[in-house]
Amino acid sequence: MFPLRVRRLGVSSALLYITALHPARAHADGTAVPYLFIDAQTSAAASLSPLSERFSPPAGATRPPLAPRSFAAWLRPLPLLPPGSPVHLFDGREKPRQDVHAAVVALDVPPRDLQQCADAIMRLRAEYLLALGKPDRIAFHPDPGRPRALTYSGHGRADFMRYLTRVFAEAGSASLQAELPPAQGAVQPGDVLIQGGHPGHAVLVLDVAVAPQTADRPARRYLLLAQSYMPAQQFHVLRNPRDPALSPWFDEATLDTDPGLATPEWRPFHRHDVRRFPVP
Repeated sequence: MFPLRVRRLGVSSALLYITALHPARAHADGTAVPYLFIDAQTSAAASLSPLSERFSPPAGATRPPLAPRSFAAWLRPLPLLPPGSPVHLFDGREKPRQDVHAAVVALDVPPRDLQQCADAIMRLRAEYLLALGKPDRIAFHPDPGRPRALTYSGHGRADFMRYLTRVFAEAGSASLQAELPPAQGAVQPGDVLIQGGHPGHAVLVLDVAVAPQTADRPARRYLLLAQSYMPAQQFHVLRNPRDPALSPWFDEATLDTDPGLATPEWRPFHRHDVRRFPVP
């Protein structure tokens, strides 16, 4: 099966993990938002590293500051498996295409073909809200245009995973697109590029870097993107197929061009495909 087994952590153990992996985010007052899906002992053996350390911004760009404890700040140092790790499918087999990813996120995949593209994004959003201490904010609306909500009211990891299985089975890219409002302004970490349908596809913006305007170049914004796919598989950081020199970063400006921002396994995305989760 997978090279990493993940289980539930208590908050104190998770903060110990965060302290070891990226001490700047773990404070004595417990303000860091932990990754509850990581087993601290296993993570040390697996040599995990944070996304923000694995991938430096493009030349001339820097990462903008983010609001503490925000979804964006939680995603920026997302733990990654060691370099060169393959992407595995839900059944433990390697994904046939191993040329689309730059890194694999240390997020487990339940052993059913359910945690696909939008599902993995909903999983990460739910994991964040749970770790933030706001489980009452975890809700997804599986019927586009209708008020029915799948809300979380359980206790413990087993209840949480049972809830997610129901979400994965009933919700998807079409419903997630319908419930997320269009993003206003520049793309931010935590935004979703989504084309709902059956099938549809969604990718998550994990981080952003900004290059200021110069005498010979306009200002630029760059995006780090990640996806799961069909069949259900490990969540992975995407390579940029159109610009290998920039990869794994993508130029946000391509969202405004024809044909758009191209990812390795789906049709291009455009500015109107960008959606944003509300502030919890």
